[in-house]
Amino acid sequence: MDLRQLIRSQTDDAFSLTKHVLQTEAKGSNLVFSPLSIHVVLSMIAAGSKGPTLDQILSFLKSNSSDQLNSFSSELVSVVSADGSPAGGPRLSFANGVWLDESLPLKPSFKQVVDNVYKAASSLADFQNKAVQVAGEVNLWAEKKTNGLIKEVLPPGSVDASTRLIFANALYFKGAWNEAFDASKTKDYDFHLVNGDSVKVPFMTSKKKQIVSAYDGFKVLGLPYKQGEDKRRFSMYFFLPDAKDGLPALVDKVSSESGFLERHLPCQPAEVGEFRIPRFKISFGLEASAVLKGLGLELPFSGKGGLIEMVDSSEGQNLYVSNIFHKSFIEVNEEGTEAAAATSVVIKLRSLYIPNPIDFVADHPFLFLIKEDVTGVVLFIGSVLNPLEN
Repeated sequence: MDLRQLIRSQTDDAFSLTKHVLQTEAKGSNLVFSPLSIHVVLSMIAAGSKGPTLDQILSFLKSNSSDQLNSFSSELVSVVSADGSPAGGPRLSFANGVWLDESLPLKPSFKQVVDNVYKAASSLADFQNKAVQVAGEVNLWAEKKTNGLIKEVLPPGSVDASTRLIFANALYFKGAWNEAFDASKTKDYDFHLVNGDSVKVPFMTSKKKQIVSAYDGFKVLGLPYKQGEDKRRFSMYFFLPDAKDGLPALVDKVSSESGFLERHLPCQPAEVGEFRIPRFKISFGLEASAVLKGLGLELPFSGKGGLIEMVDSSEGQNLYVSNIFHKSFIEVNEEGTEAAAATSVVIKLRSLYIPNPIDFVADHPFLFLIKEDVTGVVLFIGSVLNPLEN
């Protein structure tokens, strides 16, 4: 399976995850998360798994082997996630971390993968006596790696004396629009909510051509970021249903058709008629483990001895993933986008071309994503139900 096919599979997984989160964890609220962050953390868990647990993770991530996942993640870490700001592109930070109980040595084979493939910073921790302090260390690490946007990826009480391993991933993105919006033209208009009410929201607008296409029942807008000399191309895409209450049906469509994204992305600038998109800011926390279990990924959380390739100790038989916590933030304004996400896993000992002008008025709930266009990797995905809600 080549890189593009792996990325297509990862994107399909991302949309399935989005649908499930919207239906369970984000009912009636704005949503943003990083499927890439969750994918990388699950890949690290797979590298330390064996037997049915490994098979289930591979099946969930649509991969043939742990080696394939490691190769894919290594490519992502080195190519997609490198900082583009020195070349005039978006600022990117992508980091992995591992905190291991000081009584447990990592297996050499697992340590090699953690160090060389995932470039993860490893730290020894005294979970027995200083669990609260270790949780604080992880939270400070995530805050630093996300430029202060993610302040508490591990909630109080999530780390205790039974904790043996914590995996964490942090992703930060800040990009300036290729064509910035004129803030003096931003005005308040009605945004229509799911319940039929409306709220006054600041909308950005422009008379310039836009990368936009209309499809059956929805429209898609692409806003590219400044790339500089960077060979990658990052863009934000807005998926706007025609119907004011059409978001659930659009999410169903997106998540049920493999390769949907590749077939529905605009690529040519076109004349627009009415054109307005709202400013918004979203902060969203998610216990990803609950969502993953709901999608059938259960064995890593079961304590049935599947994580035996992580530590060089008989205790490895009893390791299990207790929780996967994920927090994301995004802000979209006239200048561009700032976004961040952090995912942490706590592992415990048992006892993730247009002929006519098109109107694009995002005045009702819509889906959005941030994507690297050369590889096709989706960094962030989310939905806006109310731009005033943070």
